Amino acid sequence: MADNAVYLDYADGVKRVMNNAKLYVKLLTKFKNDTKLDSLEAALAAGEMEKAQTEAHTIKGVAANLSLAELFKQSLELETQIKAKAVDPNQMETVKAVFAATIQEVEKVIAENE
Repeated sequence: MADNAVYLDYADGVKRVMNNAKLYVKLLTKFKNDTKLDSLEAALAAGEMEKAQTEAHTIKGVAANLSLAELFKQSLELETQIKAKAVDPNQMETVKAVFAATIQEVEKVIAENE
């Protein structure tokens, strides 16, 4: 994980929802409360690669739509590894760490906009 990683690009995220900051914060709240991360981890552990790929793809897509840059990047890498049937166990740990850092940023933005 790079120190200069962008976990949440607020300006870009708001721009993606037609400059509706209230909607963006609502979407961030939904993201925070509705994670696919546990499901992804369980699917990988159980060797359910199709389900794991679906969950990684979902996380990647939501991250892209909400301008969660580093989570997008790391979940894309994990999805690519799952498709190639060559998952580096460290990649799931990286995704979890990035997810945790992203959630911290999401919580800050939510708190600042309440």
